[in-house]
Amino acid sequence: MGIHTSDSHPPLVPSPASEGAPGGTPDGPWVTPRAGVPPTRVPRGADDAGLPQAVLFDRDGTLVVDVPYNGDPERVRPLPTAGAAVEAVRALGIPVGVVSNQSGIARGLLTRERVSAVHRRVERLLGPFDVWAVCPHGPDDGCGCRKPAPGLVFAACERLGADPARCAVIGDIGADMAAARAAGARGVLVPTPVTLPAETAAADERASDLLAAVRLLTAPARPAGGAA
Repeated sequence: MGIHTSDSHPPLVPSPASEGAPGGTPDGPWVTPRAGVPPTRVPRGADDAGLPQAVLFDRDGTLVVDVPYNGDPERVRPLPTAGAAVEAVRALGIPVGVVSNQSGIARGLLTRERVSAVHRRVERLLGPFDVWAVCPHGPDDGCGCRKPAPGLVFAACERLGADPARCAVIGDIGADMAAARAAGARGVLVPTPVTLPAETAAADERASDLLAAVRLLTAPARPAGGAA
């Protein structure tokens, strides 16, 4: 796929509700808006057209190959159809975001700067995203943002001025679907070899790849007789 010129990607910053937490790790997610874009970009008439107000993608295993605790931009590899899927959403004027667990931060394996560098590489390959919401906590930290909790979805939607109940989440594991469900959002699972059979069976909606997931979410907007 073509390589896009990315907007400047500011460092990850805590969301306002999370500032001031002890130990330097915020209570809530780190939220990075796209530089120069107003907080609200929900397209007019999205609800009437049956479109989501925003589409939020999981990062590892969904948009890019999952490399555990990756802080090296050179190891970022988009998954098949990722570029076409994200561009299809943008073409409809729908905001796109990323919601990602990054427990490597809590484990001391990653820094904000390394995570931001990886995000810049993702944007160079797939184009700019309107918001990034990252959980920096570990599985035992008891936060409200690590998927399957809904905090990342809520934070991204708040930044976009979108109603979570009118948004969609695309991911590759059950935690992504559980976060969507807990936030009242629509969830579409794109199974991979690491997806558990029980997670696939439990998903409300499934698609064979990212582009198929986007087509499922945007089907009402396609002309009658359009390609499935």
